[in-house]
Amino acid sequence: MSNLNLIYKSYYEWWKNIDKTLFILIILLFSLGLFFSLVSTSLIASDKLNTNNYFFFFKHLIFISIGMIVLIFFSSLSEKNLFKVSIYLFFVSLFMLFLVPIIGSEVKGSRRWLNLFFLPRFQPIELVKPFIIVFIATILCSEKNLNIYFKYLLTFIAIIPVCLLLMMQPDIGQTTLIFLSWSILVFISGISLLIILAMILFSLISLAYMIFFISKFDYIKSRIQSFFNPIDGSLTFQPNKAIDAISSGGFLGKGIGEGTLKNKVPEAHTDYIISVISEEFGVVVIILLLILFLFFIYTVFKKIYLEKNEKIKLVLTGTVSLIIFQVLIHLGVNIRLLPTTGMTLPFLSYGGSSIIGVSILSGIILNLTKRKIN
Repeated sequence: MSNLNLIYKSYYEWWKNIDKTLFILIILLFSLGLFFSLVSTSLIASDKLNTNNYFFFFKHLIFISIGMIVLIFFSSLSEKNLFKVSIYLFFVSLFMLFLVPIIGSEVKGSRRWLNLFFLPRFQPIELVKPFIIVFIATILCSEKNLNIYFKYLLTFIAIIPVCLLLMMQPDIGQTTLIFLSWSILVFISGISLLIILAMILFSLISLAYMIFFISKFDYIKSRIQSFFNPIDGSLTFQPNKAIDAISSGGFLGKGIGEGTLKNKVPEAHTDYIISVISEEFGVVVIILLLILFLFFIYTVFKKIYLEKNEKIKLVLTGTVSLIIFQVLIHLGVNIRLLPTTGMTLPFLSYGGSSIIGVSILSGIILNLTKRKIN
């Protein structure tokens, strides 16, 4: 009985100290994702898989349930244990990412997934993203007497294996996301703007060289070329259909179940969920979703402004930057401002890897925005 009382007391303290506004926003976004998963996948399950109409819905529900357990775990740790666990898990997830080109599953020319017995088609990068933020912040805030420029170099060295492994898959979208998040962290830590611009320029030149002169990246090269010169219908089919869906949905949408994009475009419930929502519910719902994301981001930044600890500031900035950039990339792809990347929308897209990854991010954010006990 004493153990139960101890558990109850510890989680009562957790509930008392977490930011209720952020927690409610996270629950609301996950719930909306579950609802949109139901309306966007029921026909796919019945028509293509010849199974229960709610097959994807129940899988999504299971993913969210696991995600909530993960969120509560990371948000209930002490700050010291959170940083310690995150560093260990960074190296574990990096090892899993290293296994992808060796034993990973290949789908449509990309090898990005590991088949784990408890979570088939899992993307290790979704684990790497939150933990690499903590790892970079730990290096930048190290109390060891190291030159600040040496620390910047160490952080750059830390992201190199991640970016190289991602480019081998190939996954330029996630590579860009990692690089942008790293750039934000080193920039706000005080690096000279000229140095960071030089690093970005060097990275862009290196990336362009690999895409256009190394045969491994011909698929990405074709996607970029089709984006600027849309001749090949096979490579522009998805983005064209997404734009058509948004246009046909108009301001108020066609209504629940009336959309056609989810049946025409593969993985529409993951990579093109915004277009699916827009077609059935209209642009007005997309605007409301963006307001929710903006309010979530504003609430986190308000906490960052009041925070005194530099390491916590960096981690919070890095985690929320990951969410911002991922939302922007997803939106950019759906409205054809960016080439197709296969980027999910945080909280809303279907997919176990994405939900677990954003649950870890949310858990870290809730942990570091908790009310401090004096």
